[in-house]
Amino acid sequence: MRIVIPLFDAFTSLDAIGPYEVLKMLPDAEVVFAAQRPGPVPDGAALTVAVDAALTDVDSADVLVVPGGRGARQNVANEELLAWLRRIHATTTWTTSVCTGSLLLGAAGLLDGLAATTHWSAVRELESYGATYTPRRVVEQGRIITSAGVSSGIDMALRLAELIAGRTAAEAFQLVIEYDPQPPFDSGSVAKASQAAKDYLAAR
Repeated sequence: MRIVIPLFDAFTSLDAIGPYEVLKMLPDAEVVFAAQRPGPVPDGAALTVAVDAALTDVDSADVLVVPGGRGARQNVANEELLAWLRRIHATTTWTTSVCTGSLLLGAAGLLDGLAATTHWSAVRELESYGATYTPRRVVEQGRIITSAGVSSGIDMALRLAELIAGRTAAEAFQLVIEYDPQPPFDSGSVAKASQAAKDYLAAR
């Protein structure tokens, strides 16, 4: 099973690495990180991922995982990347996104007429591509699965693992990564966050 994760400058690291930690445990999993050019790809902060494959080296995938981040917004007019996403989507069993990775799927024309989710800050952009924003952690539309901001990529990957390998396997993968969220604050969505937290972000 070939799992392809495209990277670009200023991707959000957890968007890619969270699903990777889950999906690499699937039976016969082969994970390929790809970029427009092989070499180091910076996440826009302090992390760099070494990528061996160019997009042109990858012509098919069983699972496509598109991360988000500032770089996703910067690439919505990158026709080389968008054309590649369309080509790979045509070969996949599952096409997925995390956070603002859904903007790239939308810009590629893959979400038109579908329900989808994204980071709360990108709702208007997502809907500009013909998608209907749905404020859930994970949204399934046939073989396309979108997930909301950053940490929801792990939820998406566990659901995908269940669809591919069954519930027992998915539960085992969850146990391996000890994914047992117990956050110290109930501030993980716009609906729950305090006004003070929202004001803090607005002032930055």
